[in-house]
Amino acid sequence: MSKSSTAAGMPDELNRRLGVPDAVMIGLGSMIGAGIFAALAPAASAAGSGLLISLALAAVVAYCNATSSARLAARYPASGGTYVYGRDRLGDFWGYLAGWAFVVGKSASCAAMALTVGSYVWPGQEHAVAVAAVVALTAVNYAGVQKSALLTRVIVAVVLAVLAAVVVTLLTSSAADATRLEIGSDAAAGGVLQAAGLLFFAFAGYARIATLGEEVRDPARTIPRAIPIALGITLLVYALVAVAVLMALGPDRLAETTAPLSDGARAAGGDWLVPVVRVGAAVAALGSLLALILGVSRTTLAMARDRHLPHVLAAVHPKTKVPHRAELVVGAVVAVVAATADVRGAIGFSSFGVLAYYAVANASAWTLTVDEGRPARVIPAVGLAGCLALSFALPAPSVIGGAAVLALGAAVYGVRRAVRARTP
Repeated sequence: MSKSSTAAGMPDELNRRLGVPDAVMIGLGSMIGAGIFAALAPAASAAGSGLLISLALAAVVAYCNATSSARLAARYPASGGTYVYGRDRLGDFWGYLAGWAFVVGKSASCAAMALTVGSYVWPGQEHAVAVAAVVALTAVNYAGVQKSALLTRVIVAVVLAVLAAVVVTLLTSSAADATRLEIGSDAAAGGVLQAAGLLFFAFAGYARIATLGEEVRDPARTIPRAIPIALGITLLVYALVAVAVLMALGPDRLAETTAPLSDGARAAGGDWLVPVVRVGAAVAALGSLLALILGVSRTTLAMARDRHLPHVLAAVHPKTKVPHRAELVVGAVVAVVAATADVRGAIGFSSFGVLAYYAVANASAWTLTVDEGRPARVIPAVGLAGCLALSFALPAPSVIGGAAVLALGAAVYGVRRAVRARTP
């Protein structure tokens, strides 16, 4: 739990208001987001006809990460997720590095989601719409986590309805060809791994449930239930969408498109569905952005409590019981990035960062004892190896950018420790 009190004598603990359904919905809102509307094309470009193998690999790594995160979150029901787990199980540096990777990487991901909203809502004015979306959703989070959970539930329902319409339209059309699911010689091992790393990014939202550990009721029961339920539903949805789009377009056409679901609808003769897909993509990106801001602000809160970030950010609002200063700062930073960056630049090191974050989670889960709820040892072992393999299989610019960000974080930590050691 918290090690300190916030400024002005405010209580620093958050209210436990969320049950299993709310936690599942927040996880779904994080995972079933804009990624499924865009990630299939670059993944198909890398994996070719091995796209479904990549999806399966990403799901296996995600399952291991989810299981490790669930066991740790039940043991440490505090805001901060892997920042807390790494700190308490592996040492202060590893917790800090996980928190750094999460806050920096996911802040960039927030900007990417905001820009995705802008590109669908008002092409040509992406940056202005992105900033407006960040401001609006920061205000929703500021009003209280229950309101965030309610909005997330609405968003998830809309996105699932759109995806269901796409799957049914594509699979029942004359354009659907099951032979396009066959795996050919173009499915090279390196490309399949790279695609798995890209698709893993779309699964990563279950961390949001763990970072809300201080706001769920009965966390030892709620979190281990909510994470696998959310992940299982997401995997089922992604598999159905991937199969439907592959059958309609084939791997080659899918690799070339910039809007795979829209192009799949056109190929199936469902032009009426294209504007629906655009609305669904915008709503999905809003859902991802809402949950991302929620998670980043909670990790910021945890790091501020331990003074790895300015301690003033550890304040909890006396009425709404949310980390209001952390949320405002995160919203401001994301708005600036969304106003100045592009989507590809923002996502580049975010994928690498999230895999590094989960690598620390799996290493932390390995240290749990049986009495502490340790999962079968193979789970954190496969999760850790999978995270490392997928992270270094990503495109070179993503690996270089992500590694540079982690190195910068480590340097900041080292300088800070040196300064503190010299201070009387």
